[in-house]
Amino acid sequence: MSETVNAIAFAVLALATVGGSAGMLASRNVVHAAYWLLEVCVATAGLYFLLDADYVAVVQLLIYAGALAILLIFTIMLTLRERADAVRPRDFSWPGLALAATFFALVTVAVVGWTPGAVTMPDVAPGIVEFGEKLFAPSGWAVQFEIASLVLTAALVAAVMWTKEGDE
Repeated sequence: MSETVNAIAFAVLALATVGGSAGMLASRNVVHAAYWLLEVCVATAGLYFLLDADYVAVVQLLIYAGALAILLIFTIMLTLRERADAVRPRDFSWPGLALAATFFALVTVAVVGWTPGAVTMPDVAPGIVEFGEKLFAPSGWAVQFEIASLVLTAALVAAVMWTKEGDE
């Protein structure tokens, strides 16, 4: 019975994630697209909870849903001068379609041709010290994450400054 409930919950959350992604792409209003992104982040956190990755799910909720999506929504609302600026035109682009089809074909070939490698479990579960050494080592994960967050913050500040130029 438990596996059936997990399968149903997974299907609902997976449909919510894919549906939210489609809603974000199809939305003409950029504020609505940002809210769809927030919905995708929350559904992804739900998928992490189903996989018993509670820490990753909480980080997903706090960083992506709680901070990044809200920051994006505030930035959009700050930079909009008029209500009509929030509506994106529906422009069709043949080069964009060709690029999307090429990307889809490459991903399909990569997924079909991928064979998972054999995973060996360690004899002893690594402790918090090993995790910290991996995380904060010069080649670890934290440095790249912090660099990406600085670049995103600089881009958002630049966008706000750029749109407010001339308003005095």
